[in-house]
Amino acid sequence: MSASDGTPLSKPPVHYTQLFINNVWRTSSGSEKCNVINPATEETLATIQCATKADIDLAVTAARAAFSTSAPWRTMDASQRGRLMEKLCTLMEQDAEYLARLETANNGKPYTDSLAEVGYTVDVIRYYAGWCDKIHGDTVPCDGGFVCMTRKEPLGVVGQIIPWNYPLMMVAWKFGPALAAGCTIVIKPSEITPLTALYLGSLVIKAGFPPGVINIVPGFGNEAGEAISNHMDIDKVAFTGSGVVGKRVMSAAANSNMKRCTFELGGKSPIVVCQDCADLDEAVTTCHSALFNNHGQNCCAGSRTFVHSSIHDAFVQRAVVMAKKRVVGDPFSEKTQLGPLVSAVQMQRVLDFIAKGVKEGAKLECGGKRWGSNGFFVEPTVFTNVTDDMTIAKCEIFGPVQVIMKFNTMDEVIERSNNTTYGLASGIITTDINKAFDFSHRIQAGSVWVNCYDVSLPQTPFGGYKQSGQGRELGEAGLHEYQELKTIAIQLNVQSKL
Repeated sequence: MSASDGTPLSKPPVHYTQLFINNVWRTSSGSEKCNVINPATEETLATIQCATKADIDLAVTAARAAFSTSAPWRTMDASQRGRLMEKLCTLMEQDAEYLARLETANNGKPYTDSLAEVGYTVDVIRYYAGWCDKIHGDTVPCDGGFVCMTRKEPLGVVGQIIPWNYPLMMVAWKFGPALAAGCTIVIKPSEITPLTALYLGSLVIKAGFPPGVINIVPGFGNEAGEAISNHMDIDKVAFTGSGVVGKRVMSAAANSNMKRCTFELGGKSPIVVCQDCADLDEAVTTCHSALFNNHGQNCCAGSRTFVHSSIHDAFVQRAVVMAKKRVVGDPFSEKTQLGPLVSAVQMQRVLDFIAKGVKEGAKLECGGKRWGSNGFFVEPTVFTNVTDDMTIAKCEIFGPVQVIMKFNTMDEVIERSNNTTYGLASGIITTDINKAFDFSHRIQAGSVWVNCYDVSLPQTPFGGYKQSGQGRELGEAGLHEYQELKTIAIQLNVQSKL
């Protein structure tokens, strides 16, 4: 695989490793640093500065100044705000190959996937750029001689904490609606995968954003993340990550200044294959992609595959063949479909889940081991004979492990699908429109995909039921999470005259 100029693809140079605060690159106020590792080779890509509580204070102060009523960001025409976001998109497109290479080296996903995600990231920010001058309130007909209207205003300074599985894409999900609404941002990328987010800081300056509007502060959760969650001058925190950490963020937000919160906290999503599916091979491919895309490191991965008993054995046979054919290796190779997991910790976590599945009696059809001796690779793995009470059927594995289970009736599979603390996503493969609607209405999940999976578009709201989160991202609904709604009532003292 080669770049557009014909040169072989490889890990790119790393240009930015400091904190980005008030449009200036700064050294951390503390001594702690973090080595950023290439998960395919276990080599150190860079050593980054880690934000302390004092650094978060500086970033919040800059964001608060940029949000003041007399600051350029607040007095700027909404259409101009949209043009700045468009300019950022153009700069990202110009540097798309570099960003994709940086993402692949840092995260481990195949380069072709990273390049597609750069395009998707641009699409999301561009979608919200179009919203900037289309945010408006309503006039409300009222009794009693009043003129009433509503006004939508930016929420304020927002803290955003993003995960390592989609480093660049999660930036877009957070930046887009916040900037469109007129908020200012303090964002903490994961210390494991901060490089693409930091590079965006250089593009923020080139695009012409005023100082303090966007601040990028990588660091550890127990220092920088907690400082954001507890900060008294942050108006909202948006967090994507684990439920355990999400609860800590929510508690800190409540115990500080009761700041607004939105959460996306993972899932154990079902994908149901009915006996009337049109094409079994296509169903197998859809379920395979639903699980193995991004190495299974996907919050809405179809990690519980329910297959009707009448087609179960034929489905499993094809699924195992497809998993065995999935090419593992160098993420910069055009042949590679499955790169490494993001870290040694994550690799061991997935291997421990696999061992637990075997111990609890599930049948290991293929895979199940570390791939190679260098890099954090795990073989594509398929389990059958899985019961609902097994650990691999209940817990979010976050790796390339497909769990296939039988079902017999729709009532049964819907009840089993809903028997989880999660409710992020779901899918069904069927040619029966009545069955599709019945499943869609009764499933407890924020997204339902029929004869497809993981169709998350800039225009469509995304979020979860139950412990999969609160609030929504993407679409117009995502914009509302960054707005205050103000009601204005005016009494008219007009007397009628004969």
